[in-house]
Amino acid sequence: MTRLVICVGLVASVGLAGRAQPRPERSASDVLARVAERVEAYYARAQSLVSLETVQIRTLDRNLSEASRPRRLEFELRVEWAPPADAATPPAATIMRRLVRVNGRAPRPGDEPGCMDPKAVATEPLAIFLPERQHEQIFRWTGDARIDGRASVRLDFAPRDGPPPTVSWLQKGECVTVDVGARSRGRVWADAATGDVLRLDEWIAGMHEFSVPYEHQRAWGTPSLGIERSDSSIRYRPVTFTDPDETLLLPVSVETRTVWRPGGTNIRTTQSFSNYRRFITGARIVEP
Repeated sequence: MTRLVICVGLVASVGLAGRAQPRPERSASDVLARVAERVEAYYARAQSLVSLETVQIRTLDRNLSEASRPRRLEFELRVEWAPPADAATPPAATIMRRLVRVNGRAPRPGDEPGCMDPKAVATEPLAIFLPERQHEQIFRWTGDARIDGRASVRLDFAPRDGPPPTVSWLQKGECVTVDVGARSRGRVWADAATGDVLRLDEWIAGMHEFSVPYEHQRAWGTPSLGIERSDSSIRYRPVTFTDPDETLLLPVSVETRTVWRPGGTNIRTTQSFSNYRRFITGARIVEP
């Protein structure tokens, strides 16, 4: 997410001849150039891929005990990507979801969407690394690392001129969505050789508190709400296809945790991606 959006419902160096080897100098721009190239290649291939997304949403109380039964969802997921027709239009990639199961059964009227469910249409998070979008963020190289056994480089980023946080009340005030805007922060791990993204983290900088409108205070039982913490982590792994043989680095999981005040309600969402299918010939998905 270029801007973190949070929803809730009512409920060692090596020595040589005694001297350390100097680290190679790197810059954020060098890394970003490789990352942008790999993201564009990923989007070009992602259009021919469909996966199964399995989501589990758990609400925990202050003692980390289950406050309600977990909600389990399954979606058919794909990515839409079309380069802009002109330079004035910023490029964007879109995640498209189709709900296929709710708590192990076929969806019924009223099942979609729940307050904390993933959105049917959402912005693909890697779009911020496209060349035309990089000016929207401030990137800083923060060192080398190893992740999943691969040498990587690490960049931190934050919005350059993001808007202040905004709050939206949905479903007659029973759901609230907070776009934290310029208070979002992020970190990316990219393969040191190829620029492939291996992990992408986002979090909110400090607690954010906001007022509950008078007409909703009775339902929520409080004049104000606060986000104590909110963070997410996306992991990418190689996925192998056959006939013809091909290996792609694709998202395999997303872990999200949000803690609300008052009450210390802890919402944990786990998303896993499996059963990737690849279409070699041209195809399009038609909604029923």
